[in-house]
Amino acid sequence: MKKENSSINLRLFRKSDVDLKVKWINDEEINTFLHYDLPLCPDRTLNWFNKIMSNNSREDYIYEINTDNGPVPIGLIGLLGIDNKNRKAEFYIVNGEKKYQGRGLAAEATKAFLNHAFLKHNLNKIYLYTEVDNKPAQKLFKKIGFQQEGLLKEDLIFMGRKVDRYSYAIYREVFLNG
Repeated sequence: MKKENSSINLRLFRKSDVDLKVKWINDEEINTFLHYDLPLCPDRTLNWFNKIMSNNSREDYIYEINTDNGPVPIGLIGLLGIDNKNRKAEFYIVNGEKKYQGRGLAAEATKAFLNHAFLKHNLNKIYLYTEVDNKPAQKLFKKIGFQQEGLLKEDLIFMGRKVDRYSYAIYREVFLNG
């Protein structure tokens, strides 16, 4: 995939990415709609990484852009709650490098990742949740082909705040044949 003389690569999250995740998630401009126990610290994040290594119900990747100077990590992307019986999983993406926002790279990474996820896991449905106020994410997901399926009122209580979220989904046939 080419974009501005660059291409997106997906690679599994590695131990060496722990500090990047900590940096990105602790950034107030990035974590506005994320529901992490902040601040993240390297030790806890390393413990998280060690636990996910044997967890078959999730996949965590870094998406990066190829530049003339080599690959540059841009963000996190993955699946949670992979349910092989019901052939579904929850999708997430975090664009960690602000200087690469607004270039269509998150959309490019999402399309590449969804193709990988549908085929590798034989999924029928990939779904996600987004806060009702997260308009940039909703725009991205609609652009890819996700359909809003519902409103979850007071779905979370995060830092004393009741959070309404939308649920979105995209289906295998729609994505792969659309």
